[in-house]
Formats: sequence, C-alpha cells, structure tokens
Amino acid sequence: MTIEWRYTVEQDLGILSVSGYLGPDAVRRFTGAIGWVVGRGAGPVVVDLTGLRGWSAEGQLAIIEAARRLAEGGRSLELAAIPADGSLVPGGDCPPIPVHPDLAAALAGHGTRRGGLPEGRHEWRTTGWPSGDDAGE
Repeated sequence: MTIEWRYTVEQDLGILSVSGYLGPDAVRRFTGAIGWVVGRGAGPVVVDLTGLRGWSAEGQLAIIEAARRLAEGGRSLELAAIPADGSLVPGGDCPPIPVHPDLAAALAGHGTRRGGLPEGRHEWRTTGWPSGDDAGE
C-alpha cells in the first residue's frame, strides 16, 4: 500500500496533502514528495494528513527526516490532522514540528484561507490524486 500526494503553493505557504497509508512501502514516495517540495515554493510547509489512514514507525521517521531536510533550507514543517492511531515523537535534534487539529487551523495560523485555484496558486499531484480543487480534504 502506498500514498498519493498533492503539493500546493499559496502565497508563501506550501501545503503537502497526503492520502493512503504512510508505511514502509510508502516512505520512498513520501521522500520523493518532500524533494518536490524542497525544489518548489518557499516558507513553511503544512503536511495535511486529513486523507491519511494511518502511519507506521517508519512513516513517522520519514516525517521527522522531512522536517530536518526542510530546516536545512530555512523552512519549517507543520502537521495538520495527524492520524488518531499515533503521535509523533521527534528526537532532541529535530526542529520543532507544530501540530494542528486540522488544515483549517493550520491555515488560520498563517492567515491563509483556502478556496478555488486563485492566481498565484500552483499545484502538483500524483496521478492517483483525485481531480478537483479540494479532493480528499
């Protein structure tokens, strides 16, 4: 089982929405998505886990590594809607990872509202991500 993802850049905020199960088989795809994020946009990145069915210890470690990788580039990582079956416990050398109850709260924390595909918003997605502006959210 793997994941699907969509990356959206709105103003100076990146939103990486992930669906599926972030387990050992999906870590490589998630790491690739983070590579895509690193190469596009600027500013903080909110990883929206609304569509995630769950995650393994390997998946959690991939998120921690993503936070480190983004921090190296001067960007932060935040989480929205973590799975109910676990909590993220980063090591002491990991940058802080704020956790929001849902995407709306994360966006509100940045003064950003979501809607449509306004000018200045760019989006990339895996081929398996449903079409439509807010699919999976």
